Amino acid sequence: MSKTTTPATARNIEWAVATLREAELTRTDRGPITEEWPDLDLDTAYAIQDEMVCRRVESEGETIVGVKLGLTSRAKQRRMNVDSPLTAWLTDAMVLPAGAPVPLDELIHPRVEPEIVFVLGRRLAGPGVTAATALAAVERVYAGIEIIDSRYTDFRFTLPDVVADNASAARFLLGGVGRRPEELDLALEACLLEVDGRVVDTATGAAVQGHPAEALALAANSLARRQVALEPGWIVLTGGMTDAVPLRPGSRVAAHFTNLGSVVAAAPARGEAG
Repeated sequence: MSKTTTPATARNIEWAVATLREAELTRTDRGPITEEWPDLDLDTAYAIQDEMVCRRVESEGETIVGVKLGLTSRAKQRRMNVDSPLTAWLTDAMVLPAGAPVPLDELIHPRVEPEIVFVLGRRLAGPGVTAATALAAVERVYAGIEIIDSRYTDFRFTLPDVVADNASAARFLLGGVGRRPEELDLALEACLLEVDGRVVDTATGAAVQGHPAEALALAANSLARRQVALEPGWIVLTGGMTDAVPLRPGSRVAAHFTNLGSVVAAAPARGEAG
């Protein structure tokens, strides 16, 4: 998946992969990679991301189950001071079963965001994918919650930094209601985000690139430049509909959707098992 690199760049990629993976496994945040590698470009950042997922698959036994989009909403772009969406990888180690507590003892400083999630029924390969052709490849639509966890201190990064860090991917979970895409108006599908019983934000699917299918098309076309297609059965997180909220010990975050039901992420209280 990675582009051809010079020996020096290959060594830097290996350093970045090892550094970010160590930060994740030891729950130790750090400064952005670009502080030490200031000329890191976006293509090389994606090479770091691809090498990271290859390591997780080949050395750690994980399986790729899909992709995620990041920074697809204007709210997220404003918060992170970037202006472009991005793609990243999902593996089976990131799946959080319904009802399971979020394992805070495995995370650094998690935040939660609600998402519209697609499960693909057929292969989707760019370039030239439109929102209509993308949506035609979708088998089911679910409500979802993504738990993001940047390996960078205070979620402070540039676009190449966050791409290299696999778009802050950590955990995700899906709701129990799966609908056919033709049964929904996804641009108008509304979500109410609640933290400990208090409504903190609302949004509709239009917050995600105008329509979640646009985000799916963006993912297919972006991955095509890396000779990757979206495969049947893959899960696609289309991007946070609202700004992300911190997940603290003992806290409960719920996302309530108009037609897709509700999905809940709960963190154990301090001192309880996660």
